[in-house]
Amino acid sequence: MIPSEAEYVIVGGGTGGNVVAARLAEAGKDVLVLEAGPDFGPQGDPAWPSDIVDATRLGTSYDWGYDSGSTYPWTVGFERARAIGGSSDFNGCTQTWGHRRDYDSWAESGLTGWGTEDLLPLFQAGTERMRVKLYTADELTPWQHAWYDAAPAVGMPRIADLNDMDEAAGFAPEAVNIQDGVRVNTAFAYLDAARHLPNLTIVGDALVDRVIIENGRATGVVVHHRGEVVTVRGGTIVLAGGAYNSPTVLLRSGIGSFAHLAPLEIPLVHHLPGVGENLHDQPFLLMSWAGSENMTADMTAARAAGWAPDEQAMGKRASSFDTEAFDLHFLPYSPTHAAERKRWSVGTSALQPRSRGFVRLKSTDPEAKPWIDHRFLADPEGIDVRVLAEGAEILRELAATPELASLVGAEIHPGPDTLVPEALRAHLYRNPDNYWHPVGTCRLGTADDPMAVVDARAQVHGIEGLRIADASIMPQIPRATTAMPSVVMGEKVAQMLCEESA
Repeated sequence: MIPSEAEYVIVGGGTGGNVVAARLAEAGKDVLVLEAGPDFGPQGDPAWPSDIVDATRLGTSYDWGYDSGSTYPWTVGFERARAIGGSSDFNGCTQTWGHRRDYDSWAESGLTGWGTEDLLPLFQAGTERMRVKLYTADELTPWQHAWYDAAPAVGMPRIADLNDMDEAAGFAPEAVNIQDGVRVNTAFAYLDAARHLPNLTIVGDALVDRVIIENGRATGVVVHHRGEVVTVRGGTIVLAGGAYNSPTVLLRSGIGSFAHLAPLEIPLVHHLPGVGENLHDQPFLLMSWAGSENMTADMTAARAAGWAPDEQAMGKRASSFDTEAFDLHFLPYSPTHAAERKRWSVGTSALQPRSRGFVRLKSTDPEAKPWIDHRFLADPEGIDVRVLAEGAEILRELAATPELASLVGAEIHPGPDTLVPEALRAHLYRNPDNYWHPVGTCRLGTADDPMAVVDARAQVHGIEGLRIADASIMPQIPRATTAMPSVVMGEKVAQMLCEESA
């Protein structure tokens, strides 16, 4: 049963939405969470799928099924969890914050309150609430430790933690949201502490079609729930569907570019041409090596001893295109759940992409998949592909060091056919991949920015009572994995809402 009204209606029980919901409920506000997927209950409930809970691997259950469609001759998956917890159900548990320049640049653009010093307390609060722990070097698996040991040879000194926002290069054990082998999603970290409160209602299998706008104000939402279409009234509506779903809710509500709404015969409610634009993710390359008998034996022993997760350590370094901080990640990856097809891999990602894509509607049906085109490596200057290629060359240099060469074996992907720079770039163009960090489709911006969707209070420009609290509002992706920055988006919006209602 869905309540007919609530003071705050949170659309999406995912990474940012659960943070907002819990913080508002704990402040005594009347809160309703509408999650398109199931609510499996509190941590420990047997209804939770094992792959979502198991922190040694990436979750796949209850995926939205989003992908690149016909954009490329092949399909690139854009996995997102359709369940309570959202994409915090699926992530690799790596919690990085980025660099000071990421957030200070937002504030310098006129977004008061979004600088690093403003957000640092929220990063710290999110880290505590998400039960983040820091691996020590002694806890690293042999595959992780081998790259950590060798990293100084290519300008990445061994450091204790990646989350010093003034640090530009290093290789460190990861900070992770893992407790007793369980991936701590935002449902566990935030909602569970508030589930007992009478002023918090969580409804699963509740897909929000659109927001109701009356006289320039959001007054409710239209919800598809178990075969019925119902209207829920709200004092404040907070969209938290993520970079793919928040813009599609706006578009179905008539908020966006008239050029995109007219072909679907969606009446224009408010012209905001930035809705669904500015989509970007960090392009990614997963490199693989043949391994060695010694590494196989060491990893087999580590797995037999118990805890041997896929990801444990990470490096960061600047390419030749970044002079103020860093713009590359390096991520050793050794999947334990696929031991029968061992893959000795390290990924690299270009963290500051210039390329921009979009999310658009194909249909007014809320269950229809949107058109998602990241336009990976499409910047006209060709910088994105060159940064990613530099990351690959750094890994090749590292793999050739005496410390690593005998352990990792021969490169098998992308392989010896790509040793020439032109061949490597051609391979990257032909095989785009993502780091699972989409952002930007409802971006923050001042009133004089024609492509901005929300203002510095995270309120949709021109619409009262409608906020957004997820990765879609990030104007530029930070130099980070975006799980913790997305938690901070929720913390920031909740903080502002609590201040306004005090």
